[in-house]
Amino acid sequence: MQRSDTVAPTVSTEHFGQVGDTDVHRYVLVNPGGITVRVLDLGGVIQSIDAPDREGSPANVVLGFADLDGYVANNQPDAGRVFFGAVIGRYANRIGGASFTLDGEVHRVDANENGNCLHGGAGGFDTHVWQASTFTEDDAAGVRLSHVSPAGDQGFPGRVTAEVTYRLDTRNRLTISYRAETDAPTVLNLTDHTYWNLAGEGSGDIYDQMLTLRAGSFCAVDEALIPVGDPVPVGGTPFDFREPTPIGARIETADPQLHLGHGYDHNWVLDESGELAFAARAHDLKSGRMLTVSTTEPGLQFYSGNFLSDALIGTSGRPYRRGAGFALEAQHFPDSPNRQDFPSTVLRPGQIYRQETVYELTVH
Repeated sequence: MQRSDTVAPTVSTEHFGQVGDTDVHRYVLVNPGGITVRVLDLGGVIQSIDAPDREGSPANVVLGFADLDGYVANNQPDAGRVFFGAVIGRYANRIGGASFTLDGEVHRVDANENGNCLHGGAGGFDTHVWQASTFTEDDAAGVRLSHVSPAGDQGFPGRVTAEVTYRLDTRNRLTISYRAETDAPTVLNLTDHTYWNLAGEGSGDIYDQMLTLRAGSFCAVDEALIPVGDPVPVGGTPFDFREPTPIGARIETADPQLHLGHGYDHNWVLDESGELAFAARAHDLKSGRMLTVSTTEPGLQFYSGNFLSDALIGTSGRPYRRGAGFALEAQHFPDSPNRQDFPSTVLRPGQIYRQETVYELTVH
């Protein structure tokens, strides 16, 4: 309940540019005395989040581009796409071999990464301008985005109507709610691909920031980052973040067979799913900023920015090198359409896809 001495968050709209003949807008969500979130209707991108440190000084704690041109250029298939802050769909993460069988029919989807389908293909949800409407409540403000993906989009069956809502409340919680329906059987797996750096965007790498994951196992992968075998217990591996651990503490000493490479890009099997539950916490000890993630999803893809490079110039005008940010992507498991033992991502007519993830920013 909102206290009588708090001021409700606000939302405003700004023109951000054009993609062809289509206007792109930025929606500014402000919690007075707290955080400010900027969202684009292009791809549902979270462009920036200004959050105060323990001294009250704000900094942008997510990676992004300063203008629309940066996002448009990076959305090209050969641009080394990084998906800064975007809604990912139709299928977040990877589908092995860019194909799956549903109800006895083989569906071939866009092979846009080493013969696999990554994040829904080259023309995924992140590349489209969504329809948008703003709203205010007693203790929150937000923007609601909607998009219709036609049957056959990137090879996926069914016409999917999707809705994503961003809601900022007086407790500095950004809640992202997803809803979708289909007119034919399909698979669906949506997530947010925000990169975080709690010390401030462009300030350096995130390897000293502390991470806790409420997960007792993870999905081992092959060299193409497709899950293999059963989930593996995290105990005794570089994947054990059950207690607060520096992100970079074990990367260089990892067994090459774990395909850790220059960092993490793996799915953790969360201890709880189905109901909104604590999943992860990150903490920058110097600034005091802390990020807590809760979700309804069964998995969390932790990515430590392994493929970022100084060719990417961020909102601050500084380059993003490897490890400049990390992503905590609440979702179903990679390659689930090809794994009957994984939680199902099948959506059928008459069913409603729902997901909720909450990002809460505090100072400690």
